[in-house]
Amino acid sequence: MIFISNSISISDSDVEISAIRAQGAGGQNVNKVSSAIHLRFDINASGLSDTHKQRLLDSKDTRITKDGVFVLKAQQYRTQERNKIDAFERLRAFILSSTQVSKARRPTKPSRSAKRKRVDQKTQRGKTKALRGKVDF
Repeated sequence: MIFISNSISISDSDVEISAIRAQGAGGQNVNKVSSAIHLRFDINASGLSDTHKQRLLDSKDTRITKDGVFVLKAQQYRTQERNKIDAFERLRAFILSSTQVSKARRPTKPSRSAKRKRVDQKTQRGKTKALRGKVDF
């Protein structure tokens, strides 16, 4: 079991992990060792509640495929174990982001004095710029 929070946990079978070779510089070690982790998490097949699933699928994250699979590649560290921990932490953060409900935005209007200050600043700025013209003697 992977514990996300006190009330949310997902099964190990919901997460598919495979070790792949990392990209980038690193010399011969990069060509020999599979230290990067490729994590796949099928949101629809997971044991999460329907509301969490829907929030995850509705998010505009580019790591979610059209089939509803969350794909993550962890290759920041040199060891496979550390990259695996990093991948699970990033998955945990992604799922926790769906649990937080954002506050509804209440539209506001600028006050009358704020409007007046803005117009006064604009006129003052215009006067300053008008003084920059050519001087006739």
